Amino acid sequence: MVGAHRLRFLRDGAVAFPAMLAAIEGAKREVLLEIYWLGADRIGARFRSALIERARAGVRVALVFDGLGSFEMPRSFLAPLVEGGVEVHEFAPLSPFQPRFRAGRIRFRDHRKILVVDGEVGFAGGINIGELWAPPDEPWRAFRDDAIEIRGPAVSLLRATCLATLRHCRGLPATDAPDPNAVDPLVRVLTNRLERHASRTIRRTYLVRLRRARRSIDISSAYLLPGPLFLHAMRAAVRRGVRVRVLVPEHSDVPLVGLAMQSILGRLLVAGVEVYAYTPRVLHTKTAVFDGRFTFIGSHNLDSLSLSHNLECNVAVDSEDFARGVLDAFEDDLTQARRMDLASWQRRSLPLRVLAWVAAFFRALL
Repeated sequence: MVGAHRLRFLRDGAVAFPAMLAAIEGAKREVLLEIYWLGADRIGARFRSALIERARAGVRVALVFDGLGSFEMPRSFLAPLVEGGVEVHEFAPLSPFQPRFRAGRIRFRDHRKILVVDGEVGFAGGINIGELWAPPDEPWRAFRDDAIEIRGPAVSLLRATCLATLRHCRGLPATDAPDPNAVDPLVRVLTNRLERHASRTIRRTYLVRLRRARRSIDISSAYLLPGPLFLHAMRAAVRRGVRVRVLVPEHSDVPLVGLAMQSILGRLLVAGVEVYAYTPRVLHTKTAVFDGRFTFIGSHNLDSLSLSHNLECNVAVDSEDFARGVLDAFEDDLTQARRMDLASWQRRSLPLRVLAWVAAFFRALL
């Protein structure tokens, strides 16, 4: 319990998917699913069946998926959903033949991963719906990722976020973003919006926590390409005696991003940041814990796309008890990671250094 909320930290799709499906299957009034990547595989089919069953039972079911994130999904996969009574919307379609296609908006994506059921239980995090997050036959190959389950007043903010996206997909005027402090400052739902003026709530809150940390900063990031403000805040934290640890993937699922990160990681190593490369699986997490108390979990990456072009959603929790569970998972991940050292980084081959520098130079596009 955190304030008026009951929270659960969900580590990996193998834990998150059963909890999400159970919530959908128990829905009485409404299911809202806003997802970046919907896979046309066994996991996606399982969610599709659950959504259709609830829609046929008279529950309002709405699905928003991103046109780029779900690009590989054949549109035939959606036909049973539409036939079953599910309200289906594609965010920012890539096809010029789609009514909502806008050439100037192609770079703006819906990167959120939100599920809200009956306005009572909500899920958010970095976990998409697909077998990459829980391969039935090869669980050891699953993406390493996190999510949070919320029961309590803050669920209304997740619901308002999904409803605002639905309005956008219908071509209706945007509504004002909900105030993240309106419910309970101990559990805040942080979102950004792009329809009118860009909202940087997530970015500002992240920077505030970096600048206020006094003992520790523990970040797990799939795509660590921060801008100058974030790099300066992390270096300043080290200078004032804060222990800063960063966990990144040994092998990124986006090779160009992994290459660009090499240059950024060197700057952090020079500054005294502890950098670890997670080796067993693809790391896709986006979590941070400050001073063993303030926790961020969500879809927001420390890169320019999340800062300027993507719809994102993070949950900020002020609780030592909740942070302890997230830190336990972080420490476990560190036992399966390789600590990087400055000497090894400096011994990289010249071609690799050049490629990494060039990739980092264009990180604003990644």
